[in-house]
Amino acid sequence: MKITFLSLLFFTQFVLGTLSLNAQILESNKDLRAKIDSYLEASVLNGFSGSVLVSQKGNIILSKGYGWADRKNKIPSTASTVYNIGSVTKQFTASAILKLVEQGKIKTSDKISIFYKQAPTDKKDITVHQLLTHSSGISPRTGGFRYDEADKEQFLKEFFASVLQSKPGTKHEYANANYIMLTAILESVSKQSYAAFLHENLFEPAGMDYSGYKSVSFSTEKLAHGYYYHIGDEQWLDWGTTQEHLPYSNKHWYSIGKGDIHSSVEDLYKWHVALKNNNVLSAETKETQETAYVAENENMTSHYAYGWAISNSERGTKIVTHNGSNGIYFADFIRFIDDEVVIIYLTNAFLGNESESVAWEISKMVFDPNYSATPLSENIYELIHGFTNTHESNDADKLPAFLKQELKAEFNDHSILNQIGYRKLKKEAAPGWGLELFKLNVQYFPEDGNLWDSLGEAYLKYGQKDEAIKSYSKAVDLGSESSEPVLKKILEEK
Repeated sequence: MKITFLSLLFFTQFVLGTLSLNAQILESNKDLRAKIDSYLEASVLNGFSGSVLVSQKGNIILSKGYGWADRKNKIPSTASTVYNIGSVTKQFTASAILKLVEQGKIKTSDKISIFYKQAPTDKKDITVHQLLTHSSGISPRTGGFRYDEADKEQFLKEFFASVLQSKPGTKHEYANANYIMLTAILESVSKQSYAAFLHENLFEPAGMDYSGYKSVSFSTEKLAHGYYYHIGDEQWLDWGTTQEHLPYSNKHWYSIGKGDIHSSVEDLYKWHVALKNNNVLSAETKETQETAYVAENENMTSHYAYGWAISNSERGTKIVTHNGSNGIYFADFIRFIDDEVVIIYLTNAFLGNESESVAWEISKMVFDPNYSATPLSENIYELIHGFTNTHESNDADKLPAFLKQELKAEFNDHSILNQIGYRKLKKEAAPGWGLELFKLNVQYFPEDGNLWDSLGEAYLKYGQKDEAIKSYSKAVDLGSESSEPVLKKILEEK
């Protein structure tokens, strides 16, 4: 074929243009990575630890660990560190059920009575679909504490004996028992254990080598220890790993299916790629799983699908997401489907409510080049303890300004100062920080009768009856019924 000068010139310009565009994209990705990394590294200084992965249009922008996975042994967090992912587990349970659907062994329209003849009248018609979408009517209180022992029979007995909160199929009410029941059905139909079925049908095909339930086949050094701030001890404590808390026997039926799977950001990204490429579930099944079925809120801004929550971004693009926590670890998995952006965030040290927003803060940086996230603050209890332990109680008026500066936001939790105040009150023979914290709390929240009641209790301890009467009277005016008899008794004694 004859190559003309014009065609060669056009080809050259095309190549140069492509190289220039790629260079711009690389530079943009570099800037974004630096901004996200700076935000997370600054948060480490305040106690943050965890792992984050961010990808855009198939390119991994950042995949990195921060802080310590194991503080005592100085093992740093990395992108391959393994965490408890909480209720992010539910997408795997749902996917396992849908795998059975693909195999022709079950239908989402099947009723519980097909699998369990003992299902009572009010529950026999609950469908697999209703369990998947938390619309079965089962109460969130059904089932016990996740790490207490309970065998399958005990859980089933409790499930069938429980009182429904609503008629099946009429209302969304998030309840872990739905997914535990799905796990029981999964094991009954597949004739395999939950862990074995997930490994064979989901994790292994997706190339997820560091994901599973309970047992691990890799070095335990990869497991992140969970940490929590103990209010009474005024320090961070090592909770250990999930494997240390789960029952060693099969009496794990308050935990299984609804949470406590462990994984890494790298493995969860492999899962995303497997879903995107239809390597684990067919395109049709994936669409079924990611369909918005039941509204999660009155504004209908978010809907529950099968193990995923579905919503729209401010750009009108589809978001498929789920988060989870066992009270120690926190996980967030956000897939901006139309934008081709994925953000996976796992942490083993929950600093406070801000810890739940990390992935969303990162998303703002992804979609708005001008946005810069404020680093996470120290744990609020740690901040207050630090201040009260280094200042005299007559400096209490300086605490609000200190908190505003450190939190970068208004203090808005009614319970925190009260919790710390009561602990101080028990230790202080004379008026000190306990009383001052109660006084501050009613300044923050003057319309909360319970807080005025607590202040009255503090005044009463130190024999300041006139001030106690004023506080209890205010509490009564604000509707605190428990304050009335105390106030009456003080007035009678006076």
